[in-house]
Amino acid sequence: MKERLISLDAFRGITIAGMILVNNPGSWSYVYGPLSHAKWHGWTPTDLIFPFFLFIIGVAMSFSLFQPIEDATARKKLYLKIVRRALIIYGLGLFMAAYPKFNLSTLRLVGVLPRIAICYLVASLITLNTSIRGQAGVAIGLLILYWGLMKLVPVPGFGAGDLSVDGNFAAYIDSHLLHGHMWKANWDPEGLLSTIPAIATTLLGVLTGHLLHSRLDKKDIAGWMFIVGWVAILVGLFWDIVFPINKSLWTSSYVVFTAGAALQLLGFCYWLIDVKGHTKWARFAVIYGMNSITVFFLSGIVVRSMIWIKIAGPDGKSITLYTWIYRNLFASWAGAMNGSLAFAIANVLFWFGMMAILYRKRIFIKI
Repeated sequence: MKERLISLDAFRGITIAGMILVNNPGSWSYVYGPLSHAKWHGWTPTDLIFPFFLFIIGVAMSFSLFQPIEDATARKKLYLKIVRRALIIYGLGLFMAAYPKFNLSTLRLVGVLPRIAICYLVASLITLNTSIRGQAGVAIGLLILYWGLMKLVPVPGFGAGDLSVDGNFAAYIDSHLLHGHMWKANWDPEGLLSTIPAIATTLLGVLTGHLLHSRLDKKDIAGWMFIVGWVAILVGLFWDIVFPINKSLWTSSYVVFTAGAALQLLGFCYWLIDVKGHTKWARFAVIYGMNSITVFFLSGIVVRSMIWIKIAGPDGKSITLYTWIYRNLFASWAGAMNGSLAFAIANVLFWFGMMAILYRKRIFIKI
């Protein structure tokens, strides 16, 4: 049995802390550019966070599913465990989307946790039933399939290959299958069709996991992650010329580019921790990484609660508790922009404190 890979926990913790940072500014009107998503084509550091998390799920999956299971009963139990976990994650996503009003008529059926659930389920089944070569083939096939669908299938009123907000094929499919249950009226950044390449993101993590538990020397493993990472970044940038890097569409170029970036950061963590033995710096990240889904879910529920609670503002009009805290505890001394950033950082530190308590008590909530 493989021992726990601390560098992967650190990478996961850095990613989830980044997710909380960018999801919780004091005001969405005051956010520094690197902490916002690209408006459409292109990327910012914020656009790396979600694919990093799916990539990490794939890496971890390769470890948990590393040993082949020949016994039919044990294999059935494993399948049931995978399905159960996927359903729980999806259910948590629906609960977050519904909370606190629980208006089912407009409930968003997709989102971050639902996408994680689908990618985890499908990638697990592929990993259990294919070889390394098969997993690579499926990942490449999904990316080419999605590229073909987005570039060659005509959308009524727009034609084929239109990658605008309203004219792309993914938005067309989602608007028909998820009408009234999306983030926006006509499209969703975590829609159904764009989940196809997101599965490939997870499988690229699985392939990285195979490298990590190979018999190569640790220095060689780190070196290969850096080399393959740079190659993937370059391939993504070249693909961007004909199929733009776009987080909302989760384009194939975006998948390859972000997988390359993930290899760079994971390789850096692996080199520092597993090759050089420098672990003290990673304690903050590891604490976050050990309860990643838990902290993401709880932070989202708390934010929604603060937005739901209304209190009287200085002009007599009601404002949300979220806005009151931002204005009075942060913007009042740091200004609108820096106060918004300080609010986000305070969220990261607060949840670090909560997760540190769980960590000290050895409480790791496995979903």
